[in-house]
Amino acid sequence: MANFISKLFNEDARKLRQIEKKIQPVLDLEEKYRNMSDEELKAETPKLRQRLADGASEDDIFAEAFATAREACRRVIGEFPYKVQLMGAAVMCGGDIAEMKTGEGKTLTSVMAVYLNALSGKGVHVVTVNEYLSQRDAQWMGQIHKWLGLTVGLNLRQLTRAQKKAAYACDITYTTNSELGFDYLRDNMVTRVEDRVMRGLNYALIDEVDSILIDESRTPLIISGGQKQTANLYLQADRFVKRLKADEDYEVDLKTRTVQLTEQGIAKAEKVFRVENLYNLQHTALLHHINTALKANYVMARDVDYVVDEQDDEIVIVDPNTGRLMKGRQWSDGLHQAVEAKEGISIKQETATLATITYQNFFRLYNRLSGMTGTAKTEEEEFLEIYNMYVFEIPTNKPVIRVDYPDAVFGTKKAKFSALVDEVAERHAKGQPVLVGTIAVETSELISKYLKERHIPHEVLNAKNHAREAQIIAKAGQKGAVTIATNMAGRGTDIKLGEGVRELGGLCVLGSERHESRRIDNQLRGRAGRQGDPGMSRFYVSVQDDLMVRFGSERMEGLFASLGDQAVESKAVSKAISSAQRRVEGVNFDARKQLLQYDDVMRQQREVMYQQRNFILENEDVHEVIQDMFKRVISDIIGAHQDSDNKGAVDKKAVVEALNNIGFKNMVKEEDLGEMDQEEMTGFVVDKAWTYYEDKIAPVKEQIKPVEKEVSLRTIDRAWSNHIDTMEKLRTGIGLRGYASANPLQAYIEEGYTLFQDMMQTIAQEIVAFCMNVRVIDNRPKKEEEKKA
Repeated sequence: MANFISKLFNEDARKLRQIEKKIQPVLDLEEKYRNMSDEELKAETPKLRQRLADGASEDDIFAEAFATAREACRRVIGEFPYKVQLMGAAVMCGGDIAEMKTGEGKTLTSVMAVYLNALSGKGVHVVTVNEYLSQRDAQWMGQIHKWLGLTVGLNLRQLTRAQKKAAYACDITYTTNSELGFDYLRDNMVTRVEDRVMRGLNYALIDEVDSILIDESRTPLIISGGQKQTANLYLQADRFVKRLKADEDYEVDLKTRTVQLTEQGIAKAEKVFRVENLYNLQHTALLHHINTALKANYVMARDVDYVVDEQDDEIVIVDPNTGRLMKGRQWSDGLHQAVEAKEGISIKQETATLATITYQNFFRLYNRLSGMTGTAKTEEEEFLEIYNMYVFEIPTNKPVIRVDYPDAVFGTKKAKFSALVDEVAERHAKGQPVLVGTIAVETSELISKYLKERHIPHEVLNAKNHAREAQIIAKAGQKGAVTIATNMAGRGTDIKLGEGVRELGGLCVLGSERHESRRIDNQLRGRAGRQGDPGMSRFYVSVQDDLMVRFGSERMEGLFASLGDQAVESKAVSKAISSAQRRVEGVNFDARKQLLQYDDVMRQQREVMYQQRNFILENEDVHEVIQDMFKRVISDIIGAHQDSDNKGAVDKKAVVEALNNIGFKNMVKEEDLGEMDQEEMTGFVVDKAWTYYEDKIAPVKEQIKPVEKEVSLRTIDRAWSNHIDTMEKLRTGIGLRGYASANPLQAYIEEGYTLFQDMMQTIAQEIVAFCMNVRVIDNRPKKEEEKKA
């Protein structure tokens, strides 16, 4: 183990030496660039851009770009990046993470990396945890980039689509992680290319990278369509289909488990629902409800596919493989609600998830990803495995002289809080500023109550107002200030010491308990002792704290019970706490990793869907896509009707019936198919169907193009939304497979693949059925000769 650790440290030291070597030319150029006039320095930007355009790499222009940005920092905001800041920026240019202690100037460090990556013109996204920091950095660091001739945009939630588009069109865009993710999802839901706001995912630099890529990675971004008020439509559609006659109004194909209205059925539907053309675009939802009602009534069988639980007023699906009841699972695409209507059960409200993605998968879409934070080394394994990013610990500009005291450990929470408040009162009496870090909002309010009882003035900060948060944290280093804050509050804002505070020992940071993650504790500790300032930190822990209850030993609790309310400062106890934290970190990493494995299934499917959707969106003419769908649907139908008893021969009668079901209207007769094999039959039917469709739309071929495009997009979007829902429900119940000695992840991958193929098939079937049933009415004014004829 010791050998492994020494190797690890040697490897880190070797990497840092390489980084130092890389930035040496930048340091050598310092004098040259300082002697340039403002105009000469500004002229470097077009020169460097031209070199990139002529084929130079970013490495080729690295030294000049860094030297330019560094000198611009000095001239525009009066701050000149140190050597360690150049090292941090070089790390980020390589697509890795720079761990820099609090107060080491991470925001200024980002300037060089952002400038170099923005020169290509492909866009740089600087990502922060809240809008206050985005606005601050866009204004503060943005002025340097603007001075150098680059464009800077700020992306906020309240902006219009046009304003967002303008912000993303800039060389550098400051934004929050959530707004970035939602913009990406919304861009993949638009129906016109010009409505997109983003222009590709080139390079992202993430501030507080551990907070965004680890702490928030398990929370998916979801765009929901709200509740669908569709219960009445299900009931109306159910009443209608129950009055239909088999073979006259509808036809069932049990092999493919599909059912379709006949010509007579379509006419009845148009009469009942008072619509002129059921296959008109505006009646897509009605047609969909009729189709699901048909399937619920004439394909889905009670006590075979499902059972009715009248006591709980619900439909319970029967697993077709095991025959077991699948409580809590639902069919997608409105089929579950249609079966509820059929059986007279209360129709559950539908909510539609229109699009979803996790931060893990979103940020992996970038060509290059980098980040900076004060605390990431403890999670290096996760960053490397999930994002392929190394964590470099950048040395501090001045040595850290903060004193980190061993934990004060107590037998009870009451004794712990009492001692913590005593220390706050003692240090406040001297005028030394105190920052108390808590994990929960309730704890911060409890400590506040104790301080009020002692008449100690203080500020409570629990991350509800970002702008006020930054102001409070900034003042936390003033003489006599007492601030209670949740551990993560105020990230990204420096605590500068007030006059006379250095002499009192600097900022005193007290933790009310240990967090599950050592990284969060380090973040809190790092609030004190910035840039060589004095400071101290201590954590107050009790054996009744959650972490100790879950991972501490009973022997330890017995030992503290005998000591009463006395504090114990023991390195052995602190070591036991760190060991418990490492175990929790391991458990949390495994949970995030498992989540990613499941989400990767959706990622692959999402990429295929978005790729297909974008192709349709970006092309005015999707006629060839429609033709491919005809081929797919016909091939699937013929493939589904192979006669297994007769060496792959095709049941021609069943094929003809199935084709009629989806609108082929006796176009193909059994005798037409003669002795054709499967391939010949497919080619023959495709040619016949496509010729029929082409002839039908010939008079209005140009006018039909936008209709084909819109129908395709609408069908894809509805099917994808339903598929997301189905996959979510599948994932919720898949864990139970473990009890049956099955691998839940493998089952999810296999069933997810089948569901995806089914969805693609459904999309093609719906589009082909629309094309075959659409009525073309040529309303164009006739020419004089035609009228006379």
